[in-house]
Amino acid sequence: MRQLDKERDEGGGGGKVGSTKEKDQSWIPKIIKKRVCTTFVEDSFSNGALCQCGGVREVHDSVATGDYFGAAIVTQWDSRQHSSECPTDAFGELEFAGAGRRHSHFLRLSCDTSPQIIYTLMTAHWGLPSPNLVVSVVGGEGHEKIKTWVRDVLRNGLVRAAQSTGAWILTGGLREGVSHCVGEAVRDHAAAAPALSRKKVIAVGLASWGLVHNRQQLVNAQGSFPARYYVQNTSHDSCYLDSNYQAFLLVDDGSVGRRGGEAAFRASLEDYISHQRTGIWGSGNIEIPVLCMLISGNSNMLERLDASLRKATPWLVLAGSGPAADLICELLDNLSPVSLSPTSPPAEGEAAQGLSTEHRDRVRDKVRKHFPAEAELEKLVDNALSIYQNRELITIFHGEQEGSDDFDTVLLKALVRASKRVSSEASECTEELKLAVAWNRVDIAKAELFNGDIQWKYEDLEDSMTDALINDKPQFVRLFCENGLNILDYLTYRRLESLYRSLSDSSLAYMLLQRRLSERQGLAGSLPSLDRPLSGPLKSPQSALTGPASAMELSLYEVSRLLWDLLGDVCQPFYYAPLGLDHSTSTRRSLKLINKMLLGVCTYRDQRCLSPWAALFIWAVLQNRREMAVYFWEMAGESVLSALGGCKMLRELSKLESETENKLAMKELAQTFENLALDVFGECYQNSESRAFTLLIRKSPVWGGATCLQMATAADARLFFSHDGVQSLLSQIWWGDMERSTEVWKLVLTFFLPPLLYTDLISFREQEEEVKSVEIYHGRDTDSLDGNDATVFSLTDIIQNEEEAEELRALKENLK
Repeated sequence: MRQLDKERDEGGGGGKVGSTKEKDQSWIPKIIKKRVCTTFVEDSFSNGALCQCGGVREVHDSVATGDYFGAAIVTQWDSRQHSSECPTDAFGELEFAGAGRRHSHFLRLSCDTSPQIIYTLMTAHWGLPSPNLVVSVVGGEGHEKIKTWVRDVLRNGLVRAAQSTGAWILTGGLREGVSHCVGEAVRDHAAAAPALSRKKVIAVGLASWGLVHNRQQLVNAQGSFPARYYVQNTSHDSCYLDSNYQAFLLVDDGSVGRRGGEAAFRASLEDYISHQRTGIWGSGNIEIPVLCMLISGNSNMLERLDASLRKATPWLVLAGSGPAADLICELLDNLSPVSLSPTSPPAEGEAAQGLSTEHRDRVRDKVRKHFPAEAELEKLVDNALSIYQNRELITIFHGEQEGSDDFDTVLLKALVRASKRVSSEASECTEELKLAVAWNRVDIAKAELFNGDIQWKYEDLEDSMTDALINDKPQFVRLFCENGLNILDYLTYRRLESLYRSLSDSSLAYMLLQRRLSERQGLAGSLPSLDRPLSGPLKSPQSALTGPASAMELSLYEVSRLLWDLLGDVCQPFYYAPLGLDHSTSTRRSLKLINKMLLGVCTYRDQRCLSPWAALFIWAVLQNRREMAVYFWEMAGESVLSALGGCKMLRELSKLESETENKLAMKELAQTFENLALDVFGECYQNSESRAFTLLIRKSPVWGGATCLQMATAADARLFFSHDGVQSLLSQIWWGDMERSTEVWKLVLTFFLPPLLYTDLISFREQEEEVKSVEIYHGRDTDSLDGNDATVFSLTDIIQNEEEAEELRALKENLK
């Protein structure tokens, strides 16, 4: 992956993720290779005109005459020996002529290409969203007729499950067999689904380069942006690329006109993806589930299935769909269990150990029944026996009887079953929960896991809560908090820092935090006591969540500085108390103290956050996550002040945001919070005018001593100020100690004759009434660690000097 990024930068890349400009992909031939047959190995059936690779004699550089020692005639063509790699000449974008659909990505690659490079290319440079699940559909190739109920399973079951879970569907990508059925199902879904759901179904075709019709239209050494691809009108299956796929990986082993290398590369890609993690930046708590789905299949599929099971890849077999699938179903249904360890797959050649001759004979009969013409019968029997020993990884789906309505639940249970097989210590319910979170299927979680049958503990929900927070799944956050997760125990300062480290590097908040971090790193780099190298930007989320924190990683100090930038002096700096800093300390001295503290043992990180809901509310607002921010606002208390604080931060962020769409979203969410503040205050004002006034002027310990009136002024909340209750308070401040019923002529007369102030011409409130105040408790988090003391405020608290009173009078005039 590092090589990929290096070559991309040297080749002029570096545009936005998913960019399709030619300059952004010109580095691909330096990394990705194709295969070309260089040695002619005569095909005896063509009278010497064709090589066994399928190409004509004229395109080969040499003729094979012997093996490595020159002693024997070469009779069998081998891709590794008789072909060589050279830079790929087919990549870029693909436009299907006349299809009227968006462009697809395509790439010609050698069968020996590293799957890591390809996966990085697909996600980081083609812009395909990282999958929460990969379903690899195998079998049903060629001109085999697909049964009607299988088509229904693909259309109503597989594609719908992929949409709800955010899955990739891997198939052959050609207009034949199962691949064509999947393409049609994706097309039908795209026609009916909204744009957001449409993007969640990613169909990727993996086909053999030498088998693709009209492949020469894709060849361009500089890349095609796009390549126009013509598909002839035909009613029967063909090897043209299917226009309903988002991406094509065309695997090249040097052969022409036949399948070669694609199956092995697909298996290695599946295995690589299965070791990556779900979520943004791979920050999820589980590895990406990979499920192979067998439909029909020929005898070669047994070897493919056996090799995949040895790597602990789960399989879903559609019973009744065809030969290989039916054979597997009979093996699992009719053979008696064999006492073998399910957690220790046998080595190759040991499949028959521990099995009686009777068992082997029965398996041989079943193999002969489904594949009567196969010459290598004993090899197929060995494969079948090995498959049977790994039967815990296989789930049988009887589509004709079960239907496709609950297909997503079938997928979930198949993967959970495989998780239990791989890790016997893992709780079945916990694994099910992690998969449901990864797929964002809160409906399955509620129906199957949180229906009252299971008593969840905090430890069971902790990791899944982190996954739900980082990957923006507010419904799961709400579900966990309602079913046993104590937010006070969960949100320590260490975990809060890790949540900020998980910000997407494309977000505005990430860039602003990065500036503050660079400022501290720059000072730390000049200190003689710091002998460790500076770290990367904010550190990858996975290590941030699991590994020990470094002094050069993001800390609460950078978060505090960012909030100070956004909120100004309305609030005292956030998180200074746990950091041991004083508000009067200069910035440079604070930086030195923080760096010194972070080099030692940071005891504050293990402390529980005093106001967890407010901290999470600020974290969500900085990322412009609407639904999650509103939920945390509901839970945080301080409803009016929190809403006005969110409004202030969002309006400041919108001024810094360069992306028009994000800017509009921030402004819209800011207005939403102002409306929420107005609604809550209006209800309070209707119930009690005096308490509403106190609400406006009381100082909040959660928000650094800020008042609603100050925050509304800073946020330019004009709609909030227009409320009758706010206007009434401002009028009261304007009149001061005078009775508001005083006639204007009395004020005018007193202005010209000041001694009249000492008469009873103008009435003033009594001293006891002036200093009378309302005693209230903090409007705090219901689950906050602070706020147990009552705080008393009066109207005079807001007017401490003439300058502040003058500002309020000016504000009143402006509003008029």
